Amino acid sequence: MKQVVRLTFAFILMCVSIGVAAQHASIQGRIFDASSNQGLPFVNVVVAGTTIGTVSDEDGTYRITGLPTGFVRLQVSYIGYRDVISSEVEISNLKPANLDVALEKSNTQLQEITVTASLFRKTEESPLSLKNIGISEIENSPGANRDISKVIQSFPGVQSTPSFRNDIIIRGGGPSESRFFLDGVEVPNINHFATQGASGGPVGIINADLLREVNYFSGAFPANRGNAMSGVFEFFQVDGNPDKFRAKTSVGASEVTATFDGPVGENTTYIVSARRSYLQLLFSLLELPFLPTFNDFQVKVKTRLDRKNEISFIGLGAIDQSVLNLDIDQPDDQQKFILASLPENDQWSYTAGLVYKHFRENGFQTIVLSRSHLSNKAVKFLDNDESSPDNRTLYYQSEEIENKLRYENTSRFGKAKINYGGSLDVVTYTNVTRNKRFYPDGILDINFDTKLHLMKWGLFGQASHRLLNDQLDLSLGVRIDAADYTSTMRSPFNQFSPRLSASYRFAANWSFNFNTGIYYQLPPYTALGFKNDGEYVNKTNGLKYIRAKHLIGGLEYQPKSNVVFTLEGFLKDYGQYPFSVKDSVSLANLGADYGVVGSEELVSVSEGRAYGLEFQTRIANSNRFNFNLSYTLVRSEFEDKSGNFTVSSWDSKHLLVLTTTKKLKRDWSVGARWRWVGGLPFTPYDLDRSSLVEAWNLNNGPFLDTGNWNSRRFDPFHQLDVRIDKAYYLNKITAKFYLDIQNLYNFKNQDRDILVRAEDVNGQFITTDNGGRYVLKQVENTSGTVLPAIGIILEF
Repeated sequence: MKQVVRLTFAFILMCVSIGVAAQHASIQGRIFDASSNQGLPFVNVVVAGTTIGTVSDEDGTYRITGLPTGFVRLQVSYIGYRDVISSEVEISNLKPANLDVALEKSNTQLQEITVTASLFRKTEESPLSLKNIGISEIENSPGANRDISKVIQSFPGVQSTPSFRNDIIIRGGGPSESRFFLDGVEVPNINHFATQGASGGPVGIINADLLREVNYFSGAFPANRGNAMSGVFEFFQVDGNPDKFRAKTSVGASEVTATFDGPVGENTTYIVSARRSYLQLLFSLLELPFLPTFNDFQVKVKTRLDRKNEISFIGLGAIDQSVLNLDIDQPDDQQKFILASLPENDQWSYTAGLVYKHFRENGFQTIVLSRSHLSNKAVKFLDNDESSPDNRTLYYQSEEIENKLRYENTSRFGKAKINYGGSLDVVTYTNVTRNKRFYPDGILDINFDTKLHLMKWGLFGQASHRLLNDQLDLSLGVRIDAADYTSTMRSPFNQFSPRLSASYRFAANWSFNFNTGIYYQLPPYTALGFKNDGEYVNKTNGLKYIRAKHLIGGLEYQPKSNVVFTLEGFLKDYGQYPFSVKDSVSLANLGADYGVVGSEELVSVSEGRAYGLEFQTRIANSNRFNFNLSYTLVRSEFEDKSGNFTVSSWDSKHLLVLTTTKKLKRDWSVGARWRWVGGLPFTPYDLDRSSLVEAWNLNNGPFLDTGNWNSRRFDPFHQLDVRIDKAYYLNKITAKFYLDIQNLYNFKNQDRDILVRAEDVNGQFITTDNGGRYVLKQVENTSGTVLPAIGIILEF
């Protein structure tokens, strides 16, 4: 707690050392038809929650001046169009903020029921299980340190863990079941030190400085978003400033960031950022057993060719390196455990894409061309002794290269909306693996080189229509996917994915929402490219697409435009999930740890189910008060080797999160997040197998008792995070400071016990059975500490 007091005092000193300035912020932009991109004249534009506003010019442009600084939304209304509350934007004294707003035609007559604008997003395709996250929630979320991968853990259905990881676990599904899109470009990896074959990692790659808002789907996926079973995330970036160059720099809990944006000619803008971590230095001072370093970059360049055509370049990349801290003097049992089991890792990834849009009078076409590349290398030596090649227990080098082309056409005809298109992916997967795995029936020599070329494609279409004076929305979509891996995958009708959504507004502020659909996902490339004795063994086994059937229903009550209550029930029925032949475990249980998931022999036989209930209350006032209370009751089960349903690794039962932020006078704000998560199941160690010297040495650690998978359960986990922000909106600089304290009351979370080899007084490992078995020592393991951090953000 002394560290917290010192940091709090330092934070206050920083905050009071800067003067204040008069506030004369402004916002400007363009109001246009969402289908044709035509500017709309004489549109009413008002700052939400105020009476301050203006009317757009003949070409749709507007400008509002004399505003107080901070986060704002616009409320936009125009006859013949649906009222809109815009996404959030931060305004300051430095220069005008830019915000363009698209309006959709309403085709509703004056005598019909008026649909009031809502701050919360809801589309015909996804009338439920869709949450919109504004920039103020990302910037000021307690305990998240501006990391969007942590911010989403405050929303219903998203699993929250005490470990320092960003695994995306939604409604009892595994961490490999989500897909991510950045301005329409699919991004396979959004976390540093990513778990290959899953989604998680300790730190997010996406920089909050470039984000405008996020759409999070936990179900009711639109047909143009494929290869997902539990979650779809759409990240939308800001455009560069069209008027002049500006710069922003920040120092956070783990990294230093620089961001630049501005115009390039009359119709082109850019925004680019780079980050460099200093975790290696910090971890070395704290004598932690591993020393990570990460770097990332992000860029967006947008050009408006003319009123009907625009093109954007999107780039995102990361370079990660983790080495072991072998200089620790007299490491404790936990440090020994990590040093013995963790390999050294080099990883880099990037995604680069072009997005072209062509607008017509009643719609627009989108073409997305992108390339993603992941390189992942891991090396491990027994007891980290590199003196002999014979001590090497693991060599792993893999690359995933995806070249993607997607075409979409979106049109509106009165109250009907039609979206259709197709996608083509050309994939190269390489893998060089050298290691041995110990199984009860003998040692399996894993020694293979893979260079797999794969082509996959998909077609999709979705039609939506508003009926009964806009009280009823119906949407029917269908998608087919195929890959040239096995004969089953080649037939697109084996991956036929229909979906139906409906939303009925039966009272002024009440609606009933419904969705059902079948979704398919390709197994990870690590599974498709696994070889045994020179053969693609999973190809021979006839591996299939994984299937999930969704059924979701819910009620929504919205008494005000910025207040909403939702209640949803969900059921996910899984089939054809890959099942480990050697370990007899469904792949659905894996992925929330470092390393690789899926590189083993598998068969598509596992079935599972996840079901539950979600409740959420949201109150959103950009510059005043935000409140988010979410509760999820979730059960998750998958078949074991006997065909019986057993709890999965994500069966937390209860997820309760309360997050709130309050804007105070003089640009101070405070926030808190409290989480309570039911204890997750876990698997005990196989002590007999682990004690074998040959087995331990090949595995660099103990084995789990897969015959008793998830037979035990941890205690519940809970944590309080608090945050204090102070902003100075000066004429030539915006300065912001924050103090973020995670786990304020120092809760100690129960973790799996540590299993290490016992040593004698000379530091030699003790053995029995004529040197055939180690004597093992089981050590109680807990985690959790007060973790304070100060952040500084300067914008010029």
